[in-house]
Amino acid sequence: MQTGVSTAGQREWESASIARIKADFNRSGDTHLIPVPLSGYPGIDVYLKDESSHPTGSLKHRLARSLFLYALANGWLREGTPVIEASSGSTAVSEAYFARLLGLPFIAVMPATTSPEKIAAIEFQGGRCHFTERARDLYGVSQQLARDTGGHFMDQFTYAERATDWRANNNIAESIFRQMAAEPHPVPDWIVCSPGTGGTATTLGRYVRYCGHPTRVLCADPEISVLFDYYRSECAGAADPSLVLEQGSRIEGIGRPRVEPSFIAGCVDAMVKVPDALSLAAMRHVSAVLGRRVGGSTGTQFVGVLLAARKMYEEGRMGSVVSILCDSGDRYTHSYYDPDWYVRQGIDIDAADAQWMRALQGDPLRGLQVAGVL
Repeated sequence: MQTGVSTAGQREWESASIARIKADFNRSGDTHLIPVPLSGYPGIDVYLKDESSHPTGSLKHRLARSLFLYALANGWLREGTPVIEASSGSTAVSEAYFARLLGLPFIAVMPATTSPEKIAAIEFQGGRCHFTERARDLYGVSQQLARDTGGHFMDQFTYAERATDWRANNNIAESIFRQMAAEPHPVPDWIVCSPGTGGTATTLGRYVRYCGHPTRVLCADPEISVLFDYYRSECAGAADPSLVLEQGSRIEGIGRPRVEPSFIAGCVDAMVKVPDALSLAAMRHVSAVLGRRVGGSTGTQFVGVLLAARKMYEEGRMGSVVSILCDSGDRYTHSYYDPDWYVRQGIDIDAADAQWMRALQGDPLRGLQVAGVL
């Protein structure tokens, strides 16, 4: 992190940089809210907030913008100083975009397993990639790179929850409620998201409480992640923030091998741990319904959508559920849309698709773990 008192020239550069980011925002429209049919559950309306339409193609565009504005407002960035980030891909793509906008070098520290499409997208935006074999090493390697280069470690996993203005300022929660205003059930019963940094879940949870909405937040965690287990320990009154895993999540962009500071458990009403095979079956279903490929994190969340819809249906309630289309499936041609990848991972596509189709028709979802109040 850069330190020191700002000079007149530094303040002028900061002001010009903030103005560039604001101008870029003004050139970008809001993302669409897409209705998605869920025929097995009449009276329950489902919507996906399509964050893939951002200039950098994912939900992380909002986060990257907020992180850069936060760092500039704090006086942490200097003209010409490298920006370093620990990221599994999408955040790095978006941060590379904003670094290039400000004329700053950018280095993404990421797992060696990151998809080639994301690596190419980072490099297209002018960034470069630094790879680690273990997901849990991302943070330490990023800190060391920042020291070695005299750069600034952006640290999305610490600052995501505080960089976003959760009261307003076009955060994703405000946008969802504004776009839902003319729908049959304008106040969603549930908003379903997935935790990576935890910043989106925290923003959603804070916003609905701040506005007095009865909406609840359901977080869908992938199979290889400690966040569900941490949340469950928090619910039991014995929170264990020391949980770690050696392996990173197979669902890129969500799930973490350690508990991140930006994941605020109290902002979440319930969590579900989703087997990766089921996440990817749901991903294929959503892709077929929309007629375009979506990423794996969208599938994980859609399992949460179905879980929430089933609960509402069993209770005889009508209403709405909103979730997030995080990014395009075109970033995963070499993984989720490659049959050989499933063979290497030991995932039975046919069995997962069959289970998912039965669930759509009303069968209970199997293999899930749930914590909190659903």
